[in-house]
Amino acid sequence: MLFSSALFLFLALPLVVLVYHLLPHAFRNAWLLLASLTLYAWGEPKLLWVMLASMAGNYLAGLAMGRLRASRWATPWLGLVVAANLLALCWFKYAGWLAATAGGLLGQDWRLAEIALPLGISFYTFHALSYVVDVYRGDAQVQRDPAKIALYLTLYPQLIAGPILRYHHMQGQLGRRPVSIDDFAYGVQRFSVGLAKKVLIANPLAKPADALFAVPADDLGAPAAWLAVIAYTGQIYFDFSGYSDMAVGLARMHGFVFVENFQWPYSARSVVQFWRRWHMSLSNWFRDYLYIPLGGNRGSAWASRRNLVTVFLLCGLWHGANWTFVVWGLWHGAFLALERGRLGTWIAAAPRFLQHLYTMAVVVVGWVLFRADTLDHAASMLRALAGLASGDTLRYPLTLYVGRDTALALAAGAILSQPLAPWLGARWLAWRTTATSALARAGDGVLQGATVLGVLGLLAASGVLLAAATHNPFIYFRF
Repeated sequence: MLFSSALFLFLALPLVVLVYHLLPHAFRNAWLLLASLTLYAWGEPKLLWVMLASMAGNYLAGLAMGRLRASRWATPWLGLVVAANLLALCWFKYAGWLAATAGGLLGQDWRLAEIALPLGISFYTFHALSYVVDVYRGDAQVQRDPAKIALYLTLYPQLIAGPILRYHHMQGQLGRRPVSIDDFAYGVQRFSVGLAKKVLIANPLAKPADALFAVPADDLGAPAAWLAVIAYTGQIYFDFSGYSDMAVGLARMHGFVFVENFQWPYSARSVVQFWRRWHMSLSNWFRDYLYIPLGGNRGSAWASRRNLVTVFLLCGLWHGANWTFVVWGLWHGAFLALERGRLGTWIAAAPRFLQHLYTMAVVVVGWVLFRADTLDHAASMLRALAGLASGDTLRYPLTLYVGRDTALALAAGAILSQPLAPWLGARWLAWRTTATSALARAGDGVLQGATVLGVLGLLAASGVLLAAATHNPFIYFRF
């Protein structure tokens, strides 16, 4: 069930939260597990068995790992469990693409019947791998309560699109969790901000992005192509970071503390810095469970760059079965590797605005690859951006795609994608330390009142638009 739907906002969410807090602590996990499975199955009950099989299989694998951890069989068992998880992921996500690609190379038609992709399989597979690997490494204790493993894998705030939660960070939160008034208020505030990001910014930006990417790129003039790419650049950030904010907020309402997933990535001044701020739970997962085991920075400079490119090749492939994602991963991996050398030195010495311009150029070209349906489509869009396409600017004028809501979303996105809130927070703290105690208390009261009114305003505005909205899934649902 979509978080950005009237059904969830006005019925499911109040019901889940109210019952959770009315129940004794001993029954809260069971209620959350039931609610999580129900919300998941609401969209695709036929594929619920895939997630249930993952839960049962990895629970048993963890028990076995606990017994084998001190023996020579631990590593072979880990390899078998990892292979089983990845095999299931590859079957549902990549089998059709791999068969079609291999058949094309051999001049054969090896297309398989369409295989339905279970929602969130990439995320709960990575969670399952985290559990088994953490037990193998001794970073976490074996979980003997199957309900807690099931809750870790299915917890509804993060189930469909993350953030990716490592088991050793979550194991202590699967028992009794106190929820203070401040925690709950913060959760409501964070959820409201995420909902507004999705409904008030990402959805309006999706209109020109979807419409223009559906047009043959060679028919677009440079202005229309730039509108498509800029709109998508804003859409994917506010859509995905909005979901992450909603997940963090929902979790806090139930006493969980999730890791942050975004930290102003569009203010980054290098590609390295961008990936330290974008989808941080995924990049950290790849770092700890793949990059470091591959050797990380421990070998030669060439080896560390090879490891980086390998990791981002797989990161791209993780996003989907398409050559566009593979090239997108290689694109970012190549720049990360280059920034380990002279390019990184040159960027560090450049003025800040050039650092930011370079980083956004790399990111935006990457988003063209990420959004395009095929590599030919991506190449055509890049030609259009450079003004080298044969498109007619009069055929697809900007006024046809930029209404009042889109213009407001573009302006808001440009401002709110930058770290304005931390800057204002620092200015507030600086003022507060110099103000008299009475003036500081008055300022705190005004700030708290403004926060409450702001949250209510965001919820009201989002709710009004949701009441009349059509289906508006999050971008990362398809991964």
